[in-house]
Amino acid sequence: MDEALGPQHDAGKPARPRVTMADVAAKAGVSRTLVSLVLRGRPGAGAATRERVLRAADELGYRPDSAAQMLARGRSAAIGVMIDLDQPFHAELVKAVYPIAEQLGYDVLLSAIAPGRDGQKAIEALLGHRCEALILLGSDSDAPYIERIAGTNPTVVIGRKSGTPGVDSVHTAETKGVRQAVDHLVELGHRRIVHIDGGKGPGSSDRRSAYRAAMRRHRLADQIRVIPGAHDENAGINAGMLLLGEDALPTAVLASNDRCAMGLMHALRSGGVDIPGQVSIVGYDDSHLSHLSHINLTTVRQDTASIAEHAVRCAVERLENAGLPGREVVLEPKLVIRATTAPPG
Repeated sequence: MDEALGPQHDAGKPARPRVTMADVAAKAGVSRTLVSLVLRGRPGAGAATRERVLRAADELGYRPDSAAQMLARGRSAAIGVMIDLDQPFHAELVKAVYPIAEQLGYDVLLSAIAPGRDGQKAIEALLGHRCEALILLGSDSDAPYIERIAGTNPTVVIGRKSGTPGVDSVHTAETKGVRQAVDHLVELGHRRIVHIDGGKGPGSSDRRSAYRAAMRRHRLADQIRVIPGAHDENAGINAGMLLLGEDALPTAVLASNDRCAMGLMHALRSGGVDIPGQVSIVGYDDSHLSHLSHINLTTVRQDTASIAEHAVRCAVERLENAGLPGREVVLEPKLVIRATTAPPG
């Protein structure tokens, strides 16, 4: 079957015919087989012939037909990645997934969680495009569903423990990251340290438990306070409004992630609170927004490059050996100190 360029046309105009390998071969004056070799980067054509074929393909506007390639080889060689478009951290992970997947010979297809489109719908779309393996960022799908799809498609969960047999997980050591954050605040002299919870978001349960444990380790059990929240700006804004309505502010807040921390900063500054003069704030993720000069957020860094590489390699290794037991890859976090933390005023 010829690989082809799908029809491109303006409304009301007839579709342009598909450009096929046969068209390229005719223009270049070579066989279709030779065109196939050149376009797949295989040996068998001289330098001059290769250049002529590539020039002909470019002039005709030829593009490979991925569906035809898949049918021809009987597999898609594609890894499906589920993301949450509202999470900047996910975008950074995806950027790191592409090069390692390409290096290992795989394409990447994305499917997003969005309003009215939950994780299960996003996953089913990837399966519908015959992705051979799945990498799930921020999945909240239940364990039986994940176990079922993992039976036919190797699955890797990022950002949380999988808790599902045969499913690999890649995440940061949440306990260490939170401990570093709390230790930093205590060393600065803070005692009234509040945590805004991440709700059902990835890593939230571990971060909440780690916060409580770190406070107890510093003999601050009587200062423990967890405000219900989520991994988004609204959670931070709501927590900030709650705190502004109370008699006394905490001197420091550990937010569930960077987005929550930024929402909190917005609410507190709108209420006239100086950061970090009156309240120090720590986030989690070290997303690219936290680096911006007007934010300059102290946060716990997750190594996106390492997370992405481990996730892709786990998926590919499981494609090659389906009998591997479920694996958990735990990576080291690092506290990045910037301008939103200081000694209590």
